[in-house]
Amino acid sequence: MNESLFFKAQEDEQKIIGKHVFGNLYGIDAKILQDKEFLKNLVLEAVNIAHMNLVEIKAWSFGGKKGGVSVLALVEESHIALHTWNEYNYATIDVYTCGEHSDPQAAFNYIVNALKPKRYQSFYADRSSD
Repeated sequence: MNESLFFKAQEDEQKIIGKHVFGNLYGIDAKILQDKEFLKNLVLEAVNIAHMNLVEIKAWSFGGKKGGVSVLALVEESHIALHTWNEYNYATIDVYTCGEHSDPQAAFNYIVNALKPKRYQSFYADRSSD
């Protein structure tokens, strides 16, 4: 390939837009944190609210003293992950999307509002290419 054509092709490529919203939620009702079906449906609705395209969703329950639930939604744009710890009344949320049309903040806010934590922290990272 001619070097000038190579650089022209690079200029024509679209920028990858990566948006990453994640956070820690404290003081959540332990009954909610153990309800695998509720949490799976919550993440599924968050996918729709954020205008993402679902590929697959999986949920797992973990027993024991520090048991909880993990839900992972694989979407065409990237993923949503929700992990809970019953003993600590604690959860983490990770929403990462690529593309201009998706809204990870909307998904994050929807999950936070449904889980009703006593307090939470949220973070944003721009994961876009140059």
